[in-house]
Amino acid sequence: MIRNIIKSTFVACVLAFSLGSCENDFDAKIYGKLSTTNFPATAADYESYLMDCYIPFTVTWSYNLSGSNMHNFYVSEGGLNRLFDMTTDESSPWRIGSWGGAFTYYGEAQFEDMKLAGRGSMVPSNHYEKIRDVTRFTKIIGDIEAADPAVLPTELQQEYLGEARLLRGLMMYYLLHMYGPVPVILDPSLVGDDAAEAALERPTLDEMTQYIADDLEFAVGHVAETQSEKGRYTADYARFCLMRHYLNEGYHVNGYYQKAYDLFGQFKGSYSLFQNGDNPYAAQFMIANKFNCETIMAVSCNENATGNGSEGNFNPFSWYALSWEVSKYDDKGNPTLFVKQGGGWGQTFNISKHFYDTFEEGDKRAETIITRFFHIFGYWVTEEHLGSVWDGFIINKYPIETETPFQGTDIPLARWADVLLLYAEADVRAHNTVSAQAIDCVNQVRQRAGLHNLDPEKTASKEAFLDALLMERGHELYYEGCRKIDLIRFNKYYTLLKEAGKDPSSQYFPLPDYAVKQAEECGKTLTQYFTRDNYDGPKR
Repeated sequence: MIRNIIKSTFVACVLAFSLGSCENDFDAKIYGKLSTTNFPATAADYESYLMDCYIPFTVTWSYNLSGSNMHNFYVSEGGLNRLFDMTTDESSPWRIGSWGGAFTYYGEAQFEDMKLAGRGSMVPSNHYEKIRDVTRFTKIIGDIEAADPAVLPTELQQEYLGEARLLRGLMMYYLLHMYGPVPVILDPSLVGDDAAEAALERPTLDEMTQYIADDLEFAVGHVAETQSEKGRYTADYARFCLMRHYLNEGYHVNGYYQKAYDLFGQFKGSYSLFQNGDNPYAAQFMIANKFNCETIMAVSCNENATGNGSEGNFNPFSWYALSWEVSKYDDKGNPTLFVKQGGGWGQTFNISKHFYDTFEEGDKRAETIITRFFHIFGYWVTEEHLGSVWDGFIINKYPIETETPFQGTDIPLARWADVLLLYAEADVRAHNTVSAQAIDCVNQVRQRAGLHNLDPEKTASKEAFLDALLMERGHELYYEGCRKIDLIRFNKYYTLLKEAGKDPSSQYFPLPDYAVKQAEECGKTLTQYFTRDNYDGPKR
């Protein structure tokens, strides 16, 4: 577990940033006064300096790395679940018991109010200020590159550079999939350059794609293959991120589909689908099975953490998946699945009936979705109450296991099931045919879910197979923060949301008004909307 606490050279004061991760980690330490003259001075200093780059990828209530309070990428409040799951066909809009405003319009796939976000706005969510984090990462990368080999041995320097560039590449990856291409500074010599920092115009999609690929490709070749600390990123995680990026952008960059296909054979770890228990799909997410054979990477969470940075990562997901009306006991006095917590703050996240009905009969993955619950006022809430008592079904993928403020359930970032499905997709897209190995990869995932192999009509053509594959990804990976990206990659975002009764206001989120105005004041044009040329919906 990573115990390094972040040091910063940007201020000369006492700092004790906590990186936060798993059960016993990230004990707060005070390092004393830091300045550019005494830090970094040792190899350990450089490692701590690198740890700054992990802060946006931890799970606390918020963080402030570059001057604005922002949500971390993986916190339920305003991270990927809200932006990439709630905004898709997985979820019904949160209307009943809703807090209103942003919490409603995300579920409606209406994003216009995001233009009104301020620099430190978290409702509506504003992740645009993370372009400043990219600049900070670039400064760190430049300082590590310039390290004296007598202080930081070359081999260690290259590992740290790989790790920092993986984090910078992943930061740009998420920004791309939120807003489209955004202005970033990637040359350390330009950090602090007024002209470079005023160049507030979008790069092209091809340029942004290359920026991300350059960082992730470097990471694959330089990040450590194994880490002694769980939750710290590895070369296999870099391979996963790069494979996913190649697939997303392969339609406009020649050779990317083949590169994604080739990466499958480069994973070094001994991964396999988790198979233990009556329902192994559900069991893999339980606390007892953290970092199991299927896990390539996860955010390791501490059940005693509360969102304070000094306590490690926490997981508040269940509080956003449950209405306050959920009872701890049923009508016969038996404890329910929620007895250790009771109701939540509001059913912000749910599973729409539309999405639930796409599961095949007997699919064990659907068993992690609860379609009825006992109300605290003494009656059973069922499908008949949709639209009056609740908006959608309850997500129990990350179960309530402990009587603690929040759960210690890890947050999955990369699983072998995902890799198998990515590989099947890469094979078909690269070779323009449905191979036996692609079918087998999908069938492995289906068999673990208790299903039969794909029907022949779903493998008879490339188009039919990709449609089946997209459905499989939805069922396997729901609420793992990738659905919106998947729908856009398969060019189905608008089409499938319309079928689910939603009408997306745009393909990507608009940039905040203040950013557009700031660019104008600098004599630049920062377009507020980005839409891919092949978008299946109306252009903005």
